[in-house]
This record gives sequence, structure tokens and C-alpha cells, in this order.
Amino acid sequence: MVVCLCLLFLYFSGSNGQAGSAALEYGTKFSRSLGWGSDGDGDDGSEESIFGTGDVNDVKLKSFPVSSGPATSWLLTVYTYIYDDNSKGFFFCFAPKVCDDRHSELIPCLDRNLIYQMRLKLDLNLMEHYERHCPPPERRFNCLIPPPHGYKVPIKWPKSRDIVWKANIPHTHLAKEKSDQNWMIDAGEKIKFPGGGTHFHHGADKYISSIANMLNFKDNIINNEGMLRTVLDVGCGVASFGGYLLSSNVIAMSLAPNDVHQNQIQFALERGIPAYLGVLGTKRLPYPSRSFELAHCSRCRIDWLQRDGILMLELDRLLRPGGYFAYSSPEAYAQDEEDRRIWKEMSSLAERMCWKIAEKKNQTVIWVKPLNNDCYRSRPRGTNPPLCKSGDDPDSVWGVTMEACITPYPEQMHRDGGSGLAPWPARLTTPPPRLADLYVTADTFEKDTEMWQQRVDNYWNLLRPKVKPESIRNIMDMKANFGSFAAALKEKDVWVMNAVSHDGPNTLKIIYDRGLIGSTHDWCEAFSTYPRTYDLLHAWTVFTDLEKRGCSAEDLLLEMDRILRPTGFIIVRDKAPIIVFIKKYLNALHWEAVTVVDGESSPESEENEMILIIRKKLWLPEAGSQDST
Repeated sequence: MVVCLCLLFLYFSGSNGQAGSAALEYGTKFSRSLGWGSDGDGDDGSEESIFGTGDVNDVKLKSFPVSSGPATSWLLTVYTYIYDDNSKGFFFCFAPKVCDDRHSELIPCLDRNLIYQMRLKLDLNLMEHYERHCPPPERRFNCLIPPPHGYKVPIKWPKSRDIVWKANIPHTHLAKEKSDQNWMIDAGEKIKFPGGGTHFHHGADKYISSIANMLNFKDNIINNEGMLRTVLDVGCGVASFGGYLLSSNVIAMSLAPNDVHQNQIQFALERGIPAYLGVLGTKRLPYPSRSFELAHCSRCRIDWLQRDGILMLELDRLLRPGGYFAYSSPEAYAQDEEDRRIWKEMSSLAERMCWKIAEKKNQTVIWVKPLNNDCYRSRPRGTNPPLCKSGDDPDSVWGVTMEACITPYPEQMHRDGGSGLAPWPARLTTPPPRLADLYVTADTFEKDTEMWQQRVDNYWNLLRPKVKPESIRNIMDMKANFGSFAAALKEKDVWVMNAVSHDGPNTLKIIYDRGLIGSTHDWCEAFSTYPRTYDLLHAWTVFTDLEKRGCSAEDLLLEMDRILRPTGFIIVRDKAPIIVFIKKYLNALHWEAVTVVDGESSPESEENEMILIIRKKLWLPEAGSQDST
């Protein structure tokens, strides 16, 4: 016999938190009276794992904010105890509640309400209000983000590039505001994307071909016979430019803030197009130096001249040797006095940065970056912008403030006169020169690639009974290392957001050098994306790393649930106690275990790893969970 006992402690937490602390202490004492926890103060000289002992009774307490204001908050502490007749005792169960419907699109670290409530003093002119500002633990919405009413399983790629369900993103203001530019069309139950943009009303495909033509690429194909692979599209709108690049084997990181064109990145990801919420503000973008062959701005409304050209210099940091900046804007064809002034100053800045005009035609200008340091070294003394100081690490990006300086090439890259990368698709498996920065050998790289190919083949064999054709498109590798997990998916019509820890080896530059994309991240915080944007999450020892840092495993589970689409999958590869820990939470999160198996032995792991494959059920607030098979 199983008896469930739920106890709710609702308490008010003012600025001093005394009432909240008292209620929390009372609840904890009550749990101890039921045999859970310890009567001691916990200072026994041992370091307790955040995952407990592996005992089914050992689950941590969790609190859930209900609402919050500038100086106060209400917290609902949920205690669910289940009496198991077999074990003759109570054990504690994690029972997250569902967030209010108004939080169905919550992005915790890009939450405008949080900025207002915490009274953060931000410079709007510098776009600081669009940068990441994460809530402290006591202000986190530790609840399940509900899908919008009427949510449907997303339309599959490649159809999704051109059409999505309106119910999944019930916003049509861009269809009205950009009706003359063919961004999107309200079509009843669906939203259509004709492929237009502010500067390319007649289609991104024609615009892309025109750029290739301006650069004299063979057959007007933008990939330049495999030498142009990674693109940064700033101010991307609904990412039609990036979406149409994919057919040329070019992948773009489509970037836009959560600004007045709200939901543009959400539309991009719903379409199955790689995209990220970010802004050229005060902090470096979360990508390493020399990551992109092309940067693109089409009517992106960015003031490139502000603060001594610091934003153009950030693009310069991100461009590879010989990389291009394609700029389509009124200033490029100078129609009036103000445009002519801006163009003159931008041209002067680009010249001092050693950029040269590759071509200027049809209201578009394309600059090209030098292949080596010769131009930088030949500039007159005192020329601005200066070269960055020798101690500056151009690959250090997480929370790092931008500098108004030019990032010179390392000496080896200068001598080589370029990045030394193979053309795509050979680039994917060819050891890149920057492996030497990490003291990694080509042999190690090749063995890693081979190992992950075997692992991914195994994953797909395990997933095959549950995965329908084309049901997986957007994938995140939460600990990507060298990107070999993503490389192993090369034959599948998917793309992978490769996340690399901000405090580990800077392997993200290797990922970009393989022709893949990704972002630096800290999993103690929420990711910069909308809810329900990924079909599959791969978490290899992510929870083990979290344990070392002492961050909340429950918070990470809730974050994974937030960004995972209903009917999506999670692959957890980690130590056995962590797998046991996660399995306790499946029902509360509306997840179901697909399978649990032993992982292959790994030289990187001190313990044998296990593989847990999870599927998220489709549930709606008004109907509860549904069988999604």
C-alpha cells in the first residue's frame, strides 16, 4: 500500500527573509520528524553530494516562488511524502508546480520583469537591458513552464522552414509590422515565412546569390567550394538568411536580442534554424576569436561608430583571417547628408582596422579582413583603434567586457597567412591547427571522433523504437568538448548547438574550426533561449560537473525541461548515482524513461557511466500530461 501525504507551507519573505526562514526551518523539522534528513547541523566533517547517497529516500528540499516584487516574495514550499508499505516508511518526493500561463515564454536570464523588480541600473543606450541578468536563487521561478494553450507538436523539417503552427508562438505583430517585407504571413492556424527580409523583400535565396556573385565565388554559390562555412548574422530577424544558407552547406549563428521585435529568435528556432538570443552591447559575444568566415548585417540598426567603433571591433575579433563583413544598409549607398557622414566615418574606421572593400554594389558593401598582421604593423604609431594588449585572451568571453582594440593574429597564423582549415566537409574530421593551443594531438582528436561516432550509433539504436522520421531537428550538446558528438550526426538532417563550459578548456574554437557552431555557457544559469526550442538534449557528465561546483541539480532539471520541446528526448550519460537521482524526478517532470543501459567504458571517467534516455510527455495546463507515443 502507498499513501501520499502533501504538506504545503506558504510563507511571506520580506527584505530580511525572517518569516521565510522560520517557515523553512519548521518544514525541515517536520520532515525530520518523519525520518527524513538529520537532526544534526550537518557539520560532521564530510562533504555531502548534491545527489545524496543514492538511497531512494535521499532527495533534497525544493522551494517554488509564486510571485515576486521589488523587495518581497511569496514562496510555496511543497513537501510530498509517500508512505511505502513495503519499506514501512515515508520518503520525500519532488513535486514542482506549474508556472502561471504568463510565464510560458520565460527566459530567466533575459527577463524584463526581473530587471524592473531588482531595479538594476542599466545603460539603455549601450543595450545593457538586452544582456544577460540572471535571477539570484531566491528569485528563480522553480516551476514547470507550461506550453501555450493549443500547443501542437512542431511541424517537421524541412517544411518547418516555411511554415509553423501559430498556436505554438501566438504572436502575429511581426506579420503586420513587416507585411511589406515578407518576413512572415498570418495564415489562419499557421504562420508562413516567404523568405523575405528588410533588405531582401524578394527572397533570401536571391540575396545570398548576389553576395556570392559580388565575391566572384564559383557558380554564385556562397560556400566558395567549402571555404566559407560558418556565418554570424547579427540582427537576424526571423533568420530567413540563415535558413536559406543551409542548402549551400553553410551554417549561420543567427543572433538577435529580445527587443521590440520580440519572438524573432523563437520563430527562428521553431522553424528549425540555428539561432541564439544575444546582443552587441557591452560584453563579448559568447564565441571564441576567429570563428566565422562571414559576418552579416542587413538593416540591423546597429550604431557601428559608438564607443570608438567597439562593435565593429567585436566583429573583427570573431572573423577569421580573410573573413568578410557584408553590410546592407542605407549608409552603404549614402542617400542623404546623415548617411554620407556615417558612411565616411565607417569607411575611415574600417580602413584603420585594415579592412578593405571587396565589392560595393546594389546597396551592399562587403569588407574583407587581412590575412596576416602586416597591415597592423605598418600603421603609423598612435593610430586608433590600437592593437589589444599582449596579455588579452581573445577567447575569454563569458561575462568579459568588450575592448576597443584590434585582436592581432598569433604568430603561427600570421606566418601561415590564414586559418589553415580544410574545406567543408573535410573540415569536420580534419585536425585543426588550433588543437596545439590546447596541447591536444591529432591522434587524440581522431580517437575522440571515432569514440563518439560509436556512442552516437549506439544512442540511435536505443532511440530508434521511439523516434519517428524527421522528429529530431534542433539538438543541444550540453558538454560538447571537441564537438565529436555533433560531428557523428553529419549524415542526419539536424543541427547541434554545442555548449562549452565557461570555466573549462576552451574547446569551442575547435568546434568552430570543424565547421560547427556553439556557445560558451555556465549550467548554473539558464541558457539564452526560449522555452520549447530543442528536440534533443545530450548531457554527458554535466551533472557530475555541476556537483563539483555545488549548483542546484533540481534547477538544472527544470531548465532542461524548459528548453526541451514536448515529445523531445534527453540523453544523460553519467555516473550511476546520478542516474538513480534523476529517475526519482521523472513523474514530477512529466518525463518517462525510454531505457537505461550501461555505457561503454571511458578513459575520461573514473567510474563506469550509465545511459538514461528520457522522453518528455506532451502535457497541457488544462489537460495534464498526455501519452505522446
